[in-house]
Amino acid sequence: MPQLRLRLALGLAATGSLVAAAPCDIYDANNTPCIAAHSTTRALYDGYSGALYQVSRGSDNTTADISPINTGGIANAATQDSFCENTDCEISAIYDQSGKSNHLTRAPPGGFDGPADGGYDTLANAKGAPITLNGQKVYGLKIEAGMGYRKNGAIGTAKDNDPEDYNDQCCFDYGNAETSNTDTGAGHMEAIYFGTNTAWGRGAGNGPWIMADLEDGLFGGKDARYSSGDPSITSRFVTAVLKGQPNQWALRGGDSTIGNLTTYYNGERPDGYNPMYNEGSIILGIGGDNSPNAQGTFYEGVMTSGFPSDDTEDKVQADIVAAKYATS
Repeated sequence: MPQLRLRLALGLAATGSLVAAAPCDIYDANNTPCIAAHSTTRALYDGYSGALYQVSRGSDNTTADISPINTGGIANAATQDSFCENTDCEISAIYDQSGKSNHLTRAPPGGFDGPADGGYDTLANAKGAPITLNGQKVYGLKIEAGMGYRKNGAIGTAKDNDPEDYNDQCCFDYGNAETSNTDTGAGHMEAIYFGTNTAWGRGAGNGPWIMADLEDGLFGGKDARYSSGDPSITSRFVTAVLKGQPNQWALRGGDSTIGNLTTYYNGERPDGYNPMYNEGSIILGIGGDNSPNAQGTFYEGVMTSGFPSDDTEDKVQADIVAAKYATS
């Protein structure tokens, strides 16, 4: 089953220790810097050595931070294995590497209440998604129904019209969403979606598809009902790209282990979605109104300022392929 590596504007990337520049270094060099950088597998800056994520241990409710093995490197899975030995562990936070403190934690109640106490969403099993980077063990974030992460009041995210496992449920998203945790109308979010939901429309074939969740609609092109240029994605690892600016947005994607990115759509926004009214929160694994019924696996993703060029994204895709993401 394909797994999604989401990045706004590009998803999944290679380990910084294996290449001259990590993904956020590439974006920075091309004047579209990362304003949020989240990963449980590796550093997204070549010089980053801080914590990647936090795990919470069930046996005594204590927490531990998981950092790269070395500066710019992959996550130290051995630290997690030792801390979580013989007990349950959850991923309680995914730290923002950009320096803006846009950390993702348990999503609060919203238009759809979560299953946990007080309507908060539940947290992902820290051991649920083991894979390898160049043969070395790391852990992803396996989202199941009822789970979700969010950062309200995020710093540096696009506002209003500024540039910027799967199932058939809504919505396995990563990106810009409402600050109220409720549906505030069309154009109030801009996030990457991956799955087979056809409530608003579909791409070519039977899915799953990379689509844009712009609120009150999933889009693979200008028309939500059917997007013939948005193909079904059958790769085990998927790179997804969503970027937007006034009355223009683009959707790109590809296999994260081989080949180049393909542009599925680049053109005008759908009717009723120009201008945009982005509110600037960050979501992961849920919809803008906290719709928590989707599933999928996330390893790393970034949000950038501006409208990255195709060439910039292609450089990051080359870095992705060099990472050699594989099942463990």
